[in-house]
Amino acid sequence: MTLTVNGREVLDSSALETHYEPRRPVDLASTLGQHRRGAGDPCFVVEGGAHWLTLRTPAGTATLRLSPTSSGVRAVAWGDGAGEALHTVPELLGDGDDWSALDVSAHPLLADSARRNQGLRLSRTGRVLDALAPAVIEQRITSAEAFRAWRVLVARHGEPAPGPGPDRLRVSPTASAWKRIPSWEWHRAGVDPGRAATVIRAAGVAAGLERTAIASRGGADVWRRLRSVVGVGEWTAAETAQRAHGDPDAVSFGDYHLASTMGWALCGEPIDDDALAELLEPWRGQRQRVVRLVLSSGFRPPRRGPRMTIQDHRAY
Repeated sequence: MTLTVNGREVLDSSALETHYEPRRPVDLASTLGQHRRGAGDPCFVVEGGAHWLTLRTPAGTATLRLSPTSSGVRAVAWGDGAGEALHTVPELLGDGDDWSALDVSAHPLLADSARRNQGLRLSRTGRVLDALAPAVIEQRITSAEAFRAWRVLVARHGEPAPGPGPDRLRVSPTASAWKRIPSWEWHRAGVDPGRAATVIRAAGVAAGLERTAIASRGGADVWRRLRSVVGVGEWTAAETAQRAHGDPDAVSFGDYHLASTMGWALCGEPIDDDALAELLEPWRGQRQRVVRLVLSSGFRPPRRGPRMTIQDHRAY
């Protein structure tokens, strides 16, 4: 097998490979993009049209490379968990995510976005801690701060990715590794003690949290289990359920920009969370799909006021 990695041809015979032909077309960028924590994410690299992801499975770590073909998606995997990584591909690419009951025909922006984004699917990783930890790190700070913290912590406490992937590719820390990170390492990454403690608490009950993703796309019990971790609120639970469970109804209420963006897109003016909940109520059960259609539409609200200030927690 020959692949292009880091701009050079690589001959490799250690990989497992399959070809996935979805029942409906899937757009890799829009479907997988939600899992990428910034352009420098060490666990998710896009190179030459291929999407490289790392993951942990019960059999071990794995690197997964996904690339489009004329009839579907080519999936190549390396590592002890390669076989299980290939097994996750259908749900990772939205298999079982049914949009057929969603009616957005009455709203021009939503209807147009649905028409232009027919390859958009809600991805489901089934890996709860890998979605929860970065969501906690992202609480109450800018994306730039959060993405930097994620890079620093994964580079320091994660593991090299198996296989011949891009140079910076790494596997995120295990639950035990998260618990062993000393306070000064969190501080150096710019993560305050409150958020660090929440990640550590989540890591301590990781086995129970992972069980919520078995054959589940979210729902009340999942939200209850996620929010039982002290420090995990509505926003963090939603961000986790969207990625780990593929929850079609999980809305990130409390987000710094979401309510305003949705208001501008659907009403022509900014709104708050209460108004957003009322606005999305007719689509209850599929509210995340409506949010994704807006965010994938290309719509951008007018810029008003200053950007959120970046805080350097390392100075405290």
